[in-house]
Amino acid sequence: MRRVGMLVGLSVLVVVSAGCAPVDRASPGSPATGGTATPGPGGPDRWESFTTRATEVAAAWRPVPAWRTGYVPLQEPTVLVGDPGFSAETKTAFGLGWYRDQVALPTAVPKDGTIRFPDGTLTVPLVAAAEAYRQLDQGDPPTCPGRPKAPMTPPAEAPGGPDDAVSSPADACVPLTVTGVRLGTVPLRTSRGEATVPAWLFDVAEIDAPVARVAVAPSAVVPLPEPPAPAGTAPTELVGAQGGLRTQDGTTLTWQLGVGACDTGITPLVQEHDHVVVVGGGVVRSTGVCRSLLKLEPVTATLDAPLGDRPVLDVLTGQLLLVAP
Repeated sequence: MRRVGMLVGLSVLVVVSAGCAPVDRASPGSPATGGTATPGPGGPDRWESFTTRATEVAAAWRPVPAWRTGYVPLQEPTVLVGDPGFSAETKTAFGLGWYRDQVALPTAVPKDGTIRFPDGTLTVPLVAAAEAYRQLDQGDPPTCPGRPKAPMTPPAEAPGGPDDAVSSPADACVPLTVTGVRLGTVPLRTSRGEATVPAWLFDVAEIDAPVARVAVAPSAVVPLPEPPAPAGTAPTELVGAQGGLRTQDGTTLTWQLGVGACDTGITPLVQEHDHVVVVGGGVVRSTGVCRSLLKLEPVTATLDAPLGDRPVLDVLTGQLLLVAP
């Protein structure tokens, strides 16, 4: 029996286990059954619309031919290597890709690297550090009102002792400062499980962890499948995942739901299959006047079995969800 995990409100996780009445099942010959629901407001079939649509999404999933032989990343190529110790400003800079380099970035392309999967290895071409930085850097921050865009530094022969005050990057709207770079590896979620992937590791002055950018050349990356969108208009009580997976750890999934400003009863919904997991959410829509505003609501659910190498799909669009930085 499959399961739909539900989170009522914003913090209380309700795990739905054996004994639930089946809402729907996949068609004969399908590799898995449909989801189940627990009795609640609206009766035991409250989330039948999710079960029906999720079953359709799972049945339509078709991996690309190289899914089990090539390099298909299921995670964004920018990865934090450790706890960054973000401040509000450095978190914003990281999220928006604001960087500045204070070190010479090698332009020479290194020799081919090796990706190590649980089921074998793959030799791939790499990119130079300068190219990885170009992919990492998404532009400059705006100048904040009343504050400089770059940190002030004293002139070369400025008088005064070492304790004289100068402004720091944390005091201004500035990008993250790259002070060093080296070639290493990072763990990355792929279609063949968690792999060890070559990456350029950038040391950043303002945070406590290096920022890694995958060093694999674009020519070696297998494009992601583009599943067809489910037929018909999505039921109004269903909402989709926004911005990819926030975390995936064993049997725990965390993602964001795109909900309305006045939606209530926000409930994460999960349908598990042997080959894929479908996620989304359910809400109670407001019947009164409400601002047209999309909110991103983080939710968590627990799977019956570890996620492993199963892809995670959005119930509204059928699209593959990547692990976000």
